[in-house]
Amino acid sequence: MDELERLRPVARHQVGFYLNVAVSATYTLPNSFTAPIKDYVYQACEAAIAEHPSLSAIVADDHTQDPYFVRLPQIDLDKVVSFKVRQPSLLGTEANGEPTPDLDLQALLAGQHNLPFKALDPLWRLCILQDTGNKQHFTAAFVYHHAIGDGTSGKAFHQTLLRALSAAPSDDPKTVITPPQKSMLPNIETIHSMNLSMWYLTKKLFQAKIYSRRDEGLWTGAKIRKPTQTRLRLVPFSETIVTALRHLCRQENTTITAFLQTLVARSLFTHLPVEYSKLNCSGALSCRRWLPEYITDDSMGVWVQDYEEQYTRDATIPSSDHMFPWAEARRSRNTINSVLKMKGKDASINLLQFVDDYQQELCLSKVGLERDKSFEVSNIGVVPPQTDPAVPDIQGMVFSQCASVMGNALQVSVVTGGDGCLVLAISWQESVVEVGLVNAFIESAKGEIYRLTGRG
Repeated sequence: MDELERLRPVARHQVGFYLNVAVSATYTLPNSFTAPIKDYVYQACEAAIAEHPSLSAIVADDHTQDPYFVRLPQIDLDKVVSFKVRQPSLLGTEANGEPTPDLDLQALLAGQHNLPFKALDPLWRLCILQDTGNKQHFTAAFVYHHAIGDGTSGKAFHQTLLRALSAAPSDDPKTVITPPQKSMLPNIETIHSMNLSMWYLTKKLFQAKIYSRRDEGLWTGAKIRKPTQTRLRLVPFSETIVTALRHLCRQENTTITAFLQTLVARSLFTHLPVEYSKLNCSGALSCRRWLPEYITDDSMGVWVQDYEEQYTRDATIPSSDHMFPWAEARRSRNTINSVLKMKGKDASINLLQFVDDYQQELCLSKVGLERDKSFEVSNIGVVPPQTDPAVPDIQGMVFSQCASVMGNALQVSVVTGGDGCLVLAISWQESVVEVGLVNAFIESAKGEIYRLTGRG
């Protein structure tokens, strides 16, 4: 490590409490692309490494309070890119014509989310699922450490890959890549004011140091425990349903994200014992919109904050429980809008400047305690379709996360691909949430969406 080029400090690290995040995309190559898929992928990876310095960065001194990034002198693609052949991915359909999940991809991601990165290896992997029945079709799962990228960064990687795939591969694509001497993009703490109001700071310090009351009716799964073992379910919805749902949300003056938060709460309450009357939700929100212009949706880095919302049983399952609680979805949209208007002021990440020992105070000391959050909904948005049939295209996409030892009991990660299909990736920690509850919650959520969009 001492011999590697030093880059910049690492903003946050979680001592193995959170392993990785993944964004997967299904690619279609035009028939004119006749070289082996490996040749196209390797050349595209070389372009991505050249464009994004974080892909050649690893963490040094991770066991200390002052970790920092260093640059790998070389990246061996044979070690970070893997290929697996599967049977034709002709996904089935349910009775109402809706798609069934890609079980091959679900199994691959479940395994990857339980696989930590080793010292001196790049902080990312690319796993290719190749279809035996369609040589022009493959799925690429980009798995990466959260220190080098947020959810939007996964989309940025695939957009870079997509552009690079359009170039004809050389006769002998490189296997070992030498990264360029480019500086990493700055972390949010160095390019944003991270303002805190006195009221917000006083409230948070009081809760952290003096007294924080836990509501007896709050459900957050089992207590915080190690080690982490991620379980994963993928839940896809067709373009027809997504279009209808988007139209319905507009009619009700809300958004897909606010609707999903309310839907998750309602579906959980349906199957939780009645003594649980409250759920705490955290949402992830990209900060890129108020950062300097050189931080765009095509950049790779960590520029994200969270926000909080609480749901009650009475509001999400009213006496006329066959009616969806659109008032709650509108309230959730208003919460998101109010956070956006703050432009990063009074965000929880702004409090990290007061943490002396990140690993002990925010991670290790939490083991054995109750969680404070029930579920997370993180939506990284839509990937637009490619309109030119002569160039490669991205169709289906999946955004997924590993379970977090000290985080939410359930994580719901959302993305809409170029095919218009929206996929929910639901992840949880083994033994923190019962599988039966997860399965029942998923069926309730699907049934509600089908009913609201006329597919039930």
